[in-house]
Amino acid sequence: MPQPPVRVPLPFALATLLLAPAPGGAESLLDLPIGDPGRRDRMAPVVLDGVTDSARGEVVTPAELAARLDGVRLLLVGESHTEMEFHRVQLRVLEELVRRGRKVRIGLEMYPVAGQDWLDRWIGDEGVDEQAFLAGSRWYHHWGYHWDYYRAIFLFARRQGVPIHGLNVPRALVQTMRREGRSGLAPEQRALLPERIDTDSDEHRRLFRAFFSGEGMHGALSDEQFEGMFRAQCTWDAAMAHNALQVLAGAGGDGSILVVLVGSGHVAYGLGVQRQAALSFAGRIASVLPIPVEDADSGEPVREARASYADFFWGVPLEREPLHPVLGVSTAEQQGDEPLRVLFVSKGSPGEAAGFAPGDEILSMDGAPVPDKETLARRISELRWGDAPRFRVRRGEEERELVAYLRRSVREAEPCPEAPRPPVASEPPAAPEAPQSMPPHGGRP
Repeated sequence: MPQPPVRVPLPFALATLLLAPAPGGAESLLDLPIGDPGRRDRMAPVVLDGVTDSARGEVVTPAELAARLDGVRLLLVGESHTEMEFHRVQLRVLEELVRRGRKVRIGLEMYPVAGQDWLDRWIGDEGVDEQAFLAGSRWYHHWGYHWDYYRAIFLFARRQGVPIHGLNVPRALVQTMRREGRSGLAPEQRALLPERIDTDSDEHRRLFRAFFSGEGMHGALSDEQFEGMFRAQCTWDAAMAHNALQVLAGAGGDGSILVVLVGSGHVAYGLGVQRQAALSFAGRIASVLPIPVEDADSGEPVREARASYADFFWGVPLEREPLHPVLGVSTAEQQGDEPLRVLFVSKGSPGEAAGFAPGDEILSMDGAPVPDKETLARRISELRWGDAPRFRVRRGEEERELVAYLRRSVREAEPCPEAPRPPVASEPPAAPEAPQSMPPHGGRP
């Protein structure tokens, strides 16, 4: 299955792994015999620009897809956060549902419920321009991925008056769930979660392990660490499901359909948000997942996927590179005045080629201070492929300058000739923090 040459940080987007090629001995993520018992024992076709109804094995048009969604109240449309083809599918689904006369609402993975005020202002206040919205809603704090990937969707929602709802919860809550479980939550954090979070699915564990096998990290995790991350993933899923159902309840009996835009790992095989929502929701739920029709490494066509992977597949062209540059360096959540510290460096990324290492403290970029994750994400969003930002980092007691050459198809983690790679600490990287999105983000969900 396809994997983009430029990789993104695991803690920010395990979604990149969902369509990754399975290494030797690992399971193919598009071909797992899990999910709906009525479909998991057979395959369904993947057709470029066609929409496959996996229950019937039929390939239909986007307009026919909208018709087949009549009666669906909760629709999950997966994404790979840095692939425009996935976002074009999301926009087309929204357009077809509106054209069919459905009362559409949009649910977003990237904003927490607490950020609803700015989402309402975007739809209702024509005086709020894009830059004011991005700054006021703290887009690059909550998400970090380039605004351009989502811009057309937001503009469509504004033109059509389609309400947008944040569905997520603060990262700190999920990190506490990863480390300590529900007993470690403060009362105000518990209030943000549903009463029940289902962590008992062996099929979901199998899927989650397959994600880690794709990145080669599973062997570095103890059973305790794996269970903590799995519990965190289930918490993300349950929280978004809970908030989505709250939106539908608030809509009353108007027949609204809530279209949730979320990393494909939260959607695959119905084991994420859908499984958690079904614990308390009797209405119809459906899923749409884009699938690239070509394997990035082998060039072989992708002609089919397990029918239980999603209710509908949408074949899309393979995107070999992200539209906008990615550094490939993820940073830890900060407490108080803590420095911005590197948590994980993606293999084959410009960040690795520049010499970033786990534990580095990022001090500045092109001479300007970088005090937090939001500033780093915003500054990176202003760059283009071919740029070469200079970073000042502290490693131990020593300060170093690293140059990140933002060049596509960085397949090997070798230093650029102009930027000798400093020695990398021999200690293994710390276990990654709970993902914002599994299998969410800069690459394939």
